Amino acid sequence: MYFKQIQTPGLGCFSYVLGCPAKRVCVVVDPRRDIDCYLEIARDEGMRITGVIETHLHADHVSGGQELRAATGAPIYIHPGAGVDYPHEPLLEGQIIEAGAARMEVLYTPGHTPNSVSLLVSDLVRSPDPAMILTGDVLFVGDIGRPDLAGAAILDEQVQNLYDSLYVKLAKLPPELEVYPAHGQGSLCGRGMSAKGVSTLGYERRANAMLRFADFAAFKKAVLSRLPARPKSFSHIIETNRRGAPLRDSCPLERELSPERFAALMEVPDTVVIDSRDAAAYGGAHIPGSLNIGFEKQLANWVGMSVAPGAKICIVAADRERASAMRLELFRIGYDDILGHLAGGMSAWTLSGRPVASLPQMSVHDLAAALAGKTPPLLLDVRTDAEWEDGHAPQAVHRPFADILERGPDVCLTGPVAVVCGSGYRSNIIGSALAASGCADVRSVAGGMIAWTRAGLPTVTS
Repeated sequence: MYFKQIQTPGLGCFSYVLGCPAKRVCVVVDPRRDIDCYLEIARDEGMRITGVIETHLHADHVSGGQELRAATGAPIYIHPGAGVDYPHEPLLEGQIIEAGAARMEVLYTPGHTPNSVSLLVSDLVRSPDPAMILTGDVLFVGDIGRPDLAGAAILDEQVQNLYDSLYVKLAKLPPELEVYPAHGQGSLCGRGMSAKGVSTLGYERRANAMLRFADFAAFKKAVLSRLPARPKSFSHIIETNRRGAPLRDSCPLERELSPERFAALMEVPDTVVIDSRDAAAYGGAHIPGSLNIGFEKQLANWVGMSVAPGAKICIVAADRERASAMRLELFRIGYDDILGHLAGGMSAWTLSGRPVASLPQMSVHDLAAALAGKTPPLLLDVRTDAEWEDGHAPQAVHRPFADILERGPDVCLTGPVAVVCGSGYRSNIIGSALAASGCADVRSVAGGMIAWTRAGLPTVTS
């Protein structure tokens, strides 16, 4: 049996190719939207892609199922409860799908979504007994899937489904089964996931805190107390996957934009300028009104948190290669209306004589001195509740990042504002958003609370 796990950097997504070179067939499970890697594997191994399996209707990334079907003619398999609009084959409890030596048995495991399935996988060359389980988003390495994506109306039902899938159905399976989830560290479909891409059921039963509750009541309390923030992009991605994503060929072509053309497109309604340079570069000089979301490992997640899915996007990047890479990241989460990127970057914009702005980067030592002065700035801590409770500066005011973005920076904070987060990344996003909304005196704390604590400055816990 051929088996390969494929990680999508930045999103924490795992997809899989299972098949049989001897029989020259394979299937792809939970594909990402850019499908070249699957086509290359099939070509290199002499296999033909004969099926695409979706373990559920994904919320955090646009599926590559439509691209694969267009490229290979392979049917898409998904649970009928997903209610998709495109042609598909149903995945039902106990159903068997074979690709040569790879044998997959469908287990209905709702909870993350009402339409989630897992796949028990056997290598028939070795044994008909299952050797592994592809758990989709029901069980991760070190965590479990969030149950809230289907909406508040059925949240209680989903928590019960999640408990039954984990504590009843999967509990009956042997401990030696290898666990291969659809997500790992960096995904917003759970929290606290391990960086590892594989575990075993036995190890998860011992080491995964979410599998060790004595009863349903304790499980439910823990699940509902730790739901992560829901990005703006999730509802759009779910609907895109339900309808069937448009093919890449139908998306706008990549364009380099002169400063003149870039400035003109900024006036188009619903246009957002995303500057993906690092905090120091953005802080020194940027296009007024732009949003700083640095090109970090999880850029796509932060765009999904910060930018409305229907936005038209203009990109500022350090170079052309980084702009192309960012475009791919956005394509993976359904931000298809990208107008182009600034040719020559900020240097070209500055040399064109157009206005520039700055977002001062304040050191923690300067911040401490300012807080002790006669007119201290408002110190706005935008970290999560858990981070805040672990320790914060005594003078700080807490407004979580997700709450500010959900409500929008609708009120310009008066007087000087210093925004702090963990490392300085989120504070630049919020600082740029506040500045774009009209707040004239905003600065970002360089190094964030990591730098604050390492400098030996005081913290308090809540």
